[in-house]
Amino acid sequence: MKKIIILGCGSSLGSPWITNYWGKCNKKNSLNIRTRCSAFIQKNNLSVLIDTSPDIKKQILDNKIKDIDYVLYTHEHADQTSGIFELRPFFWKKKEKVNIYADKRTLKLLMQRHNYCFFGGQGYVPIVKGNLIKKKFTLKKHKDKINFTSFHVTHGQIKSTAYVFDKTAYISDCNAVEKIDLKKLINLKYLIIDCLKFDRHPSHFNLDQSIRFSNLIKPQKTILTNLHTDLDYKFLKKNLPKNIIPAYDGMVLKL
Repeated sequence: MKKIIILGCGSSLGSPWITNYWGKCNKKNSLNIRTRCSAFIQKNNLSVLIDTSPDIKKQILDNKIKDIDYVLYTHEHADQTSGIFELRPFFWKKKEKVNIYADKRTLKLLMQRHNYCFFGGQGYVPIVKGNLIKKKFTLKKHKDKINFTSFHVTHGQIKSTAYVFDKTAYISDCNAVEKIDLKKLINLKYLIIDCLKFDRHPSHFNLDQSIRFSNLIKPQKTILTNLHTDLDYKFLKKNLPKNIIPAYDGMVLKL
């Protein structure tokens, strides 16, 4: 079994907001209920989580995920990292630290903000082991393995990490990709790409930019994620080209 699950496809506040604000999203359509961005990759017995959002507990339970072998982080923002403490039960189950991977900046900030997860203290034992990601790396479990390529993309004033694996690219937070890295996105089956809203934004692709980027890369299928409350699912589904579709929480893509 090889698949990727879009655990969450909402922007930093999700949809609806905590104030029950839905924006232009139809509240009667359950596909407009979006938790914060996260994804799960499964290759037979190997399980890889991308980001620990504030909603990670619900995401894991809703998708009946039983195990996590590795965690990859895209960047340090709270909507991608603040659920790290929810990894405790996987530490208890495995009786070993969960291996997490991030770039130098993200790993440093995670260690500062959640030091007890890495080093213990305050009555807690350490539950994760931090690893620096490489440009190319392989994650393994028994006979199963996934080869990854990672590279930085621009996300406003910081860099976010994009991951490419099994003809799939996951770029959840991005407003620019360097030309030199476009060659890493050739012959994709899936491009999972940031698409925040209609209006331009200083740290995210908007709808027009996401469409143009998809047309440049030419994957078999583009999936829009990190969707804000002004992007209604039915509207997107009706008006986008057939090869570009909006994500929804729980979407399964066969690898």
